[in-house]
Order: sequence, then structure tokens, then C-alpha cells
Amino acid sequence: MRYPAFFDQAPAIAMRDPLAALLGAAEDGLIEYHYLDAVRLAGHSCPTVAGAWLMARAAVLALYPDGPAERGGITVQMSGAEREGVNGVIAQVLTLITGAAADNGFHGIGGRHVRQSLLGFSAQPGSDAVHFSRKDNGATVTVELDMAGIPAPANLRQLLGAALDPAASAEQRSRFAQAWQERVRRLLLEHADDPAVVRLNRLD
Repeated sequence: MRYPAFFDQAPAIAMRDPLAALLGAAEDGLIEYHYLDAVRLAGHSCPTVAGAWLMARAAVLALYPDGPAERGGITVQMSGAEREGVNGVIAQVLTLITGAAADNGFHGIGGRHVRQSLLGFSAQPGSDAVHFSRKDNGATVTVELDMAGIPAPANLRQLLGAALDPAASAEQRSRFAQAWQERVRRLLLEHADDPAVVRLNRLD
């Protein structure tokens, strides 16, 4: 699989999954996730996928400052309904990292390692902030993405229109793809730790 080089430069996320340790999937349950994992899950790379990646990273670093964070030890509450906007895409990336799943999640083994119903959606409209809480001590943070300071290229719509044309050339498709991924690159490499973009608040 060939992909943009900056995918490998994006910050990784280290987790420890007790279930993975129990089942022998990873020594000591230690798993390092990379942005490419989220791309493979979603099937594409976009600001939403990259933003969800950074939101998950910010949350686990804040909740487990001594690291690594415990996968399966975090509940996630999305703002808005499951089918609203890009909530579904964001939730899938958050499940990948935190292990928190909706009603279709893993039921657990012997009453432990339950992932089912650790991720929920609010039926009421509200802010775009996502709530992350530790199951063991109740520590909670909210994370919200603000990309106003990272605008898309002015000609992106024009490039998209040209790329979608059935008669589009390889060069036209390439120009759009590069312009599209440039905003993702800036988000992941230049703003991963920018509090104005990845806005985190502690509620504990």
C-alpha cells in the first residue's frame, strides 16, 4: 500500500489492552496505533479522520498522564445522534483507539473486559465536544476540534469538480488528492498539540 509519507510522521498512540494480554494478541497488552491504522479502518484520510485521531490522542494523554492508557478502561460519550453529521466516522476511530464500543461491542469474558455500551450518543443537540471518562476513577475530559485556523485551499472545490469529471486526467485527480491531503498533513504535523485546534477541558 502506497500512501503519503506524512502518515508515518503523525503522532502515534500507545495503549495497553488487558484483553489483548489475556488472549496473547500482544505482549503485556501493549499496542501502538498509527494514523495509518485509522486510515485503513475508515478507508480514507480526511480532516474528520485525522481530527478524531488527535481527539483520542489528547484524551488518553490527559486521562493517563503516566501512560500508557488502558484500552477498554474509558467510556466515550458523543455529542449528537449516531447518524448526525460525521459522528459515525469519528466514533469508529475512537473505538479503534479506546476500545469503547456501542451496543454491538464485545460482551466480555467472565464479567471482565466488557466493551459493549462504553460508547454512547446523545439524542440532544449540543456542542461538538466528546466526553471521555476513566472507568476506574471517574476522571473526565472533553475534547473538541476547531479547524477554523486551518482553512481548506481556496480552489479545493474547483479541483474536486475537475477530479470527479469522468474525463478527468490523472494529473487533475492527483492535484485534487494532494490539495486534499495537505490540510490533513497540516492538522496532524503542525497542530497535533495546538490547544486552539484540539481543545481539551478537564471536568474532574
